[in-house]
Amino acid sequence: MAVDTPIPKTTKAAGATARPTPPKSVRPSSVVLKLIMAASGALLVFFLFAHAAGNLKIFVGESDFDHYAEWLRELGTPLLPHAWFLWIQRFGLLAAIGLHIWAAAALTIRAKKARPVKYAHRPKVQGSYAARTMRWGGVIIVLFVIWHILDLTLGKVNPAGGDSAPSERVVEGFAPDRWYVTLFYVLAVVAVGFHLRHGIWSAARTMGQQTIKGERRAKAIALTLSVILVAMYLSVPIAVLTGLVG
Repeated sequence: MAVDTPIPKTTKAAGATARPTPPKSVRPSSVVLKLIMAASGALLVFFLFAHAAGNLKIFVGESDFDHYAEWLRELGTPLLPHAWFLWIQRFGLLAAIGLHIWAAAALTIRAKKARPVKYAHRPKVQGSYAARTMRWGGVIIVLFVIWHILDLTLGKVNPAGGDSAPSERVVEGFAPDRWYVTLFYVLAVVAVGFHLRHGIWSAARTMGQQTIKGERRAKAIALTLSVILVAMYLSVPIAVLTGLVG
């Protein structure tokens, strides 16, 4: 007498194929994202101070300022063609800005996902005003960078035009009748100052600074550097408005 042997439940029917396990997406950790923000931010801060120092050459004389601008275009020659160094620098800065924004957005999204339920009573936000305005400050800075390139770098929206001398574009760009441009410049530079102040302090925490004394030192350094940078950048348009330059 034949006995039917039951098929084990774990045995799949003939012809059935197992579903492949979907590959897990590899995402950088929050620590890596913070390090990317700190490294890209440090590169941008270095550029901002170097650029501000170059802008101050206009107080030495307009011809000296124009000579400095031409010297930048000649950097790297004859190894690099004329003005290639500036374009390499610009693309490098765009990459740093892109990484900085990407890391900041990724960290913000993760923070929201980690706390999907809003507080019934929102506690008082800890941190400075700069920390609470980093997002809008970043938007203002991006818009300012675009305008700055079109105005003073390429001369597309500058009354002096793109073929004019760099010193002429500065004088015409901050002329009294273009007060709205100067006002936007001031607002953007102040936003940079707030952004830098909070960014330096945040970078210090990312690098492992946790003591109260160290935090006070980091805040003092961040505030000092921010004030110096803002003063360096605002000195040029103020000098043009007051007639000291031009």
